[in-house]
Amino acid sequence: MRTAIIDRKTKETDIHVELDLDGGETNVSTGIGFFDHMLTAFSVHGGFGLTVKTVGDLYVDCHHTVEDTGIVLGKAFGMALENKGGIKRFGSFYVPMDEALAFCSLDISGRPFLVFDAEFPEERIGTYDSCMTEEFMRAFAYNSGITLHLKSCYGKNSHHITEALYKALAHALKEAVQTTGNNKPLSTKGVL
Repeated sequence: MRTAIIDRKTKETDIHVELDLDGGETNVSTGIGFFDHMLTAFSVHGGFGLTVKTVGDLYVDCHHTVEDTGIVLGKAFGMALENKGGIKRFGSFYVPMDEALAFCSLDISGRPFLVFDAEFPEERIGTYDSCMTEEFMRAFAYNSGITLHLKSCYGKNSHHITEALYKALAHALKEAVQTTGNNKPLSTKGVL
């Protein structure tokens, strides 16, 4: 089973994540409406079963809640993939969202890295700070061991730009975690 359950509690956040790479129910609650919407879209478009229950210090702002959720979700992906054997490993996808177009390309390599190229016209989307999209993606990439490239090709609406980025990530991951029928990692080294 390609699943993981992780709990993480700090002085700033209390997070529970359940992940099934092969599908299942979606149940997301972070206290940030737009972030819930993004994680739900991520789950649905990736075909992942996902439960996220985050309680964070939202009286400060949304930073700890969003970043820490990225950390835990990233760890869950890493755990669910174990030795990364038997998967396609690479994924790329474009997502149009009205006037916005986003692109994601990734490598489940064990070598975490983030290249993030996006600007957001509006600073906030509800109670979600637009700049937190990059923080979430960094936390996710570094804790899952993924080389992640995300680019907003263009767009005029921060909601559309952000949603296109999350959906592009979901579709690229969906492609990369597809099984190949071979249990060995796709690497000339023999390991990842």
